[in-house]
Amino acid sequence: MTVNDHTLTVFYDGSCPLCIREITLLRRALPEKSAINFEDVSAPDAVPSCDIAKSKLMARFHCQLPDGKMVNGAQAFTEVWGRVRFMEWLKPVGRFGPSRAVLNALYALFLKVRPGLQRITPPLKSK
Repeated sequence: MTVNDHTLTVFYDGSCPLCIREITLLRRALPEKSAINFEDVSAPDAVPSCDIAKSKLMARFHCQLPDGKMVNGAQAFTEVWGRVRFMEWLKPVGRFGPSRAVLNALYALFLKVRPGLQRITPPLKSK
């Protein structure tokens, strides 16, 4: 993948109903010409365009910043959601060490209950 000054790449688990819902919501909320690539890493033959193991990408939210740096967890969420209009304030929250630590602790708790939530979340119906 070539890195440019504006493109962010989001790696997500397309087999997870919760993840699909969030990616769908995010795509609807983003400006039409948003420079974000969404890369579903769930297919058995998927080859991620980064050097992180597929199992890690499936287990925790990751994104690649325009400068090529990989971030995950709270910072990844705030970088992505910070591109939505009126949510720009999230970026510094995710980049600031103390708030990022709190958000990552909450995310770690979510990851523990995620499998149970996946089982009870119905898949999205296509329109």
